[in-house]
Amino acid sequence: METITTIAALRQALRQARREDQTIGLVPTMGAFHEGHLTLMRRAKAENDIVVATLFVNPAQFNDPEDFEKYPRDDERDAALAAAEGVDYLFTPAPAEVYPKEFDTVVVVRALSERLEGASRPGHFNGVSTVVAKLLNIAGADRAYFGEKDWQQLQLVKRMAADLDIPTEIVSVPTVREPDGLALSSRNVRLTPDQRKAAKVLSSALSDTQAIADTGVQDAYQLAAWLRQTIEVQPGAKIDYAVVVDPETLQEIDTIENGALAAVAATFGKVRLIDNRLLNPPIGPGLRR
Repeated sequence: METITTIAALRQALRQARREDQTIGLVPTMGAFHEGHLTLMRRAKAENDIVVATLFVNPAQFNDPEDFEKYPRDDERDAALAAAEGVDYLFTPAPAEVYPKEFDTVVVVRALSERLEGASRPGHFNGVSTVVAKLLNIAGADRAYFGEKDWQQLQLVKRMAADLDIPTEIVSVPTVREPDGLALSSRNVRLTPDQRKAAKVLSSALSDTQAIADTGVQDAYQLAAWLRQTIEVQPGAKIDYAVVVDPETLQEIDTIENGALAAVAATFGKVRLIDNRLLNPPIGPGLRR
């Protein structure tokens, strides 16, 4: 594996691959690799000739300076893990390489940036869409891989790529979870043992919401109320949102009869976690609203 720190060097490294019609898979990350990241790399490796992983803690998507400073970083460990997964190039640019002094452009995906995470973290998704647009352009990848845990980010990147005619295929990869159901996140390492125990309420509440839907309940507001109440009773959990929405637009809906997404965000101590689950409507007679 070769570690590259400049845009020019990465483009040069990938030029020969394109000449030979080799496919390129891109895995954008902010480092602190866990099994979720490694799963993205394995998928990219299985589907492409060349794999590029990026490791860049993007300052533009943090609206809380303390969160940015405390974001876990271990570049040496991450490089070893990426190499073990067969990554060909690890792109680790400095902030000044991505955002030079004269940088003055922001990519905004309007509607999707304003809901859920966007409402709670103003400007966050402008930073995400801008840096992802740059990475897709720099790598010129055939495919780019994103985890479904960050569902809103996934939908935003898909919308952006479609709107801007970026030819890279955006590939979604299912959320990887701990044995007790907690979605893997780089922020999990900041949880105390008690907070870690409390945090599993997010995945269990989402599973319980699906179980209620399986009994025949299709009313989205009723399901969202159950989701919220289940989390609220957990000591140490402070809810930001708990909603049932359309999976693509993220707008609230009345019924889940055409499918829905249950999405949650909650803080445990100072650690903010998100999770989601696609809700399948019940099938068969005798459904109740």
